[in-house]
Amino acid sequence: MSGAPFVVVIGPPGVGKSTVARGLAERLGRRLVDTDALVEEREGRSISDLFVESGEDYFRAAEQRAVLDALREDGTVLALGGGAPMIPAVTEALEGHTVLFLDVGIADAAKRIGFDKSRPLLSVNPRQSWIKTMESRRPTYESLATHRVDTAGRGVDDVVAEALSRLEDA
Repeated sequence: MSGAPFVVVIGPPGVGKSTVARGLAERLGRRLVDTDALVEEREGRSISDLFVESGEDYFRAAEQRAVLDALREDGTVLALGGGAPMIPAVTEALEGHTVLFLDVGIADAAKRIGFDKSRPLLSVNPRQSWIKTMESRRPTYESLATHRVDTAGRGVDDVVAEALSRLEDA
């Protein structure tokens, strides 16, 4: 696919999308594009601040623009925010791309993110919010995925190695 990322990394909060995508980019010698960082750069404020000051709808519109722009960049490793694949225009745009779904259970997610207040959708009853969010998102993650890697109980290097193996076998 011309003018397309090499791989798009998706998954729930706490799975390690940005970290694994960075590892993949380094190992593959490709440029990393993290759409959360892109949104923050374009908007001049953190995602938490965007949610608080402008609301989720505003954030999702900014996220959609960032993802659709990033999907036009050739050969990158692209890390999406956890909710980006739920945006209908993004879901549609991801079809036909190589998509790596990083999966994780709640126990590992809790250890990684600690359910801190900087994650706006998890700020009230974080464990239950994460479970509910994941239950609603899992079908979309799975339908978009061309590859899936379970990250539970594993270090970054191990996850990156498995992801590379799956991408090379494709």
